[in-house]
Amino acid sequence: MSAGECYLTAGQLLARARELGAAITRDYEQRDLVLVVPLRGSFIFGVDLSRSLTLPHAIDFVELEPYHRGERGVRLVKDLDGDIRGRDVLIAVDVVDTGLTMHYLCKTLRLREPASLSIATLLDRPYRRLVDDLPVGYIGFTVPDELFVGYGFALEDRYRNLPDLHIRAA
Repeated sequence: MSAGECYLTAGQLLARARELGAAITRDYEQRDLVLVVPLRGSFIFGVDLSRSLTLPHAIDFVELEPYHRGERGVRLVKDLDGDIRGRDVLIAVDVVDTGLTMHYLCKTLRLREPASLSIATLLDRPYRRLVDDLPVGYIGFTVPDELFVGYGFALEDRYRNLPDLHIRAA
């Protein structure tokens, strides 16, 4: 199986991460920023975004997975290592689609009393949103309803390492 047609090149992805990083740097100057990166799909975007920030910041990771066996919802598999109370939290996520996973994560993190909470997403599909009140502050690209591989996105845990973002071949 091939990865499929290239949708965004590595150069386009990095350029957009740098643009977002510049905006975030301006917005969070003189603040205590923690970049929270959900594993696994978001780690490459999280690294590129972190490297694009020109202000001191912490980086931490969570891992979420959907419930199995017919149950609906999300569970936290790996929690943050650090305390976020009173700190500005920015979630760097690969895609915001229905918003259900991000809603769960935001709800969980708000219980820890951060100073602020926002989301930077590489890909956005606002037309699929089921949750209205997500704090999406930074959007890389609004994309069509396609499945992607590369740049952290996987199919059966393969293709994450591709530098470009591809529309998944059927």
